[in-house]
Amino acid sequence: MVDITAKTSTLRIAIAQAIVKVSSQETIDAINNGKVPKGDVFEMSKAAGLLGVKKTPDLLPDCHPIPIEFTGISYQINGLEILITVEVKTIYKTGVEVEAMHGASVVALNMYDMLKPIDKGIEIGSIKLLSKKGGKSDYKDKFLDRRELKAAVVVCSDTISAGQKEDKAGLAIIDQLKKYNVTIGKYEIIPDDRDQIKGRFESFVHENYDLIIYTGGTGLSARDVTPDTLESLIDRRIPGIEEAIRSYGQQRMPYAMLSRSLVGVKDNSLLMCLPGSTNGAKESMEAVFPFVLHVFGILKGAKH
Repeated sequence: MVDITAKTSTLRIAIAQAIVKVSSQETIDAINNGKVPKGDVFEMSKAAGLLGVKKTPDLLPDCHPIPIEFTGISYQINGLEILITVEVKTIYKTGVEVEAMHGASVVALNMYDMLKPIDKGIEIGSIKLLSKKGGKSDYKDKFLDRRELKAAVVVCSDTISAGQKEDKAGLAIIDQLKKYNVTIGKYEIIPDDRDQIKGRFESFVHENYDLIIYTGGTGLSARDVTPDTLESLIDRRIPGIEEAIRSYGQQRMPYAMLSRSLVGVKDNSLLMCLPGSTNGAKESMEAVFPFVLHVFGILKGAKH
């Protein structure tokens, strides 16, 4: 089963169809007039389709169990064809395309089962996905070339800067940035020193870096000074990004609530202060990337 642990929940919608073709108008008339011996074809098949959607992961080994928020089943009769449309919605980390197609298939099969005593020439066909939306591909910035974005990554740690430990958090951040084609302009390791933290930030802003990411110095000890040092230097905070990072981390580790993040804008630069642990930095990036890059489209639009 594919690992979706790091993915973000979004509203996802899928619409699928199936077509049942009967062999005579008499069959259509029997359906419309409630004369099918096994009962109401449309209502019974709708009930079967609802069960089919819910039971999809029980039958397909690689399909994730997901919360189904809505299933809508509708019919349209065109001559001897019955067009079945199934719409499925969820707010989750993966889509519902298979659930919608499975639901349409089960509706069609139930129709076949109910109609076969009166019609031996029934055919099922055209089971396919009509549309889907809500995944990562739907939230790409269409007016942003990420290769034009330049990032600086700064690791704040006395022990790492002294060569007593190896940096892993900064490298984890860089790996995530490369995944989204962001150019790494600078990667530096400095002590937990207010003057150096402030000086590097002001330098990067002056050099027009788009993204400035600090990792480390966000805890509660007296040495954790990164957010305190930088907060007064930004033009405005973006609390929604901070909340998304903390919420994502809290779902994975209960101590995430003790870490302090800072996200804000200075001129046209986005500042992010992330935890110094490897997992904390990696998960913070997973929480908001690539969607956070949308801020640059907003900044560029405001500039023009």
